Amino acid sequence: MLFFSKLLLRLIQMNNGIVFGAAGFLLLLSSLLIYLLEPETFLHPFNGFWWVMTTVTTVGYGDFYPKTAAGKMLGIFLYIFGIGLISIVISKSVDFIFAYNRKKEEGKLRYKGENHFVLIDWSKHAELAIQEIVSSDPEANIVLIAQLAKNPASHERVHYIQGNPVQRQTLDDANLSKARAVFIFADETTDSHSLIRDNSFIDGKTLLIATAIERNFSQLHTVVEVKDRDNIPNFTHVKVDEFIVASETVSRLAVRSAFNPGASRIVSQLLTSRDSGDLYEIRKRPHWRTFRDAFDELLKEGATLLSEGEQLNVNRRLNETIPDDARLFVICDSDTYKRLNR
Repeated sequence: MLFFSKLLLRLIQMNNGIVFGAAGFLLLLSSLLIYLLEPETFLHPFNGFWWVMTTVTTVGYGDFYPKTAAGKMLGIFLYIFGIGLISIVISKSVDFIFAYNRKKEEGKLRYKGENHFVLIDWSKHAELAIQEIVSSDPEANIVLIAQLAKNPASHERVHYIQGNPVQRQTLDDANLSKARAVFIFADETTDSHSLIRDNSFIDGKTLLIATAIERNFSQLHTVVEVKDRDNIPNFTHVKVDEFIVASETVSRLAVRSAFNPGASRIVSQLLTSRDSGDLYEIRKRPHWRTFRDAFDELLKEGATLLSEGEQLNVNRRLNETIPDDARLFVICDSDTYKRLNR
């Protein structure tokens, strides 16, 4: 008994691969052996495997059991050694699951998915962006890159990568090369979690991250939040698809609401997917020659043509020819959008 105890203690300290391999070998060997010892009792090697499994897991259904002395000796061996070995396997499996979940929560696991959204740096704006992505697309996955101890976003579709977004390894861990788009949010804290009050320093940090992404993943659609609009020209050597000036947007929206009560609610409906109307990009149809053709046909189908790219003056350009490379944006509900893209 002392021998078996020492052996089990050594197994606990061994590499997981050796322990799992030993357990698998023991199960298969014992299954085959009990069948060879008592073929008339077990009839098939699988029945031997069934008996071994019910024995080492202490279930013991009793539908198969050895009747010869040799078979019973094998059963005693499994009682003493097999049950202990399987217990170690179960314990190591549970430890592995806990370790995996801990590493995932701490952002130490590489993300291997594709067509996901990458958010860099944690803030209230990043939290709201996650909520919007999750509500807009029930299948979208999000990878958050930050330098926090644990994942701050508790959602099953938000995967966390802990690290410095300036470093290539961190970006690779987020599988940025297979991402759909990346959002860089203004981070107002330092590594020591102290607050940065100078907008130039905040936007400088954002510029450094954008430069790292452009150098390694120039094909990626990049959206950048800046604290000061005057700092945008400093990004001229970096490919950034869209800039967002958060404080400016809030200020302008507040003024519009003061002059036109209810304007903020209308804009909020456009910016979120919680209401029936949302903003979508659609393809130009071959038979559309002018904007009027598109506007009238879309209106009949339940959608309103809002803009051509960033140009919101479509209603004053109805008789103009639609460019072949035009990006048309409409307001409609999700069902209408699906019908338009058939």
